[in-house]
Amino acid sequence: MLRTPSGGAGHGAAATDSGLMSIGTVLNVLRDEFPEVTISKIRFLEAEGLIEPQRTPSGYRKFSAHDVERLGHVLRMQRDHYLPLKVIREHLEAMERGEAVQLPVLGRQRDGEPVPEAPEGPTVARIGRAELLAAAGIDEQELEEWESYGLLTPLEDGAYDAEAVTVASLVVELGRFGIEPRHLRAMKAAADREAGLVDQVVAPLKRHRNPQTRAHAEARTKELAGLTVRLHAALVQTALGVRLP
Repeated sequence: MLRTPSGGAGHGAAATDSGLMSIGTVLNVLRDEFPEVTISKIRFLEAEGLIEPQRTPSGYRKFSAHDVERLGHVLRMQRDHYLPLKVIREHLEAMERGEAVQLPVLGRQRDGEPVPEAPEGPTVARIGRAELLAAAGIDEQELEEWESYGLLTPLEDGAYDAEAVTVASLVVELGRFGIEPRHLRAMKAAADREAGLVDQVVAPLKRHRNPQTRAHAEARTKELAGLTVRLHAALVQTALGVRLP
């Protein structure tokens, strides 16, 4: 359970009550259980209407113990049950009405119950070098050139991630427009920077002492990767002044 200061004010208390907390204090309270939480995350949940902190006359947020408890419910349902915000909002409203809420049985266990070991990550789909050459319709010399630019990288056993077929096919398609592999090094560098940013965000989850939380790092990585790809595509379209179907 979250630890909140004693004497917390109710949700409708005035912002001058001593039981109200600043957003920095709330962050410290939450981080014991949710090390990945950030001030930006709290502000986002407020913008989505999941919490409604009080405001001082100068505009500073002030959170009651009820707000912090509600934040804990939101973060727990995201982390342990992968629920979208719309469903979380419905559950919160039901809880406010005193109704029982049934959540999917997965993720973090109750105190005192054994926590199962985190499942091993899925086996990466692989493709052999010969299969990659055939699928992409390229020869050994071309593949070696692409590898020299970092566009394709073999795994330790010499095979490739199955996604290498997609990369190779796109390199071939771009080549038909006169874009050579050496021109794509900037794209590869940008992709590496974006991947590094995602790794930085999920690193606290991977280091968490709870095995289930570490297992959730993969789901969070996929979610962030999808958002990053969408943002990248939108930025390119905006820069070119076009809109893809």
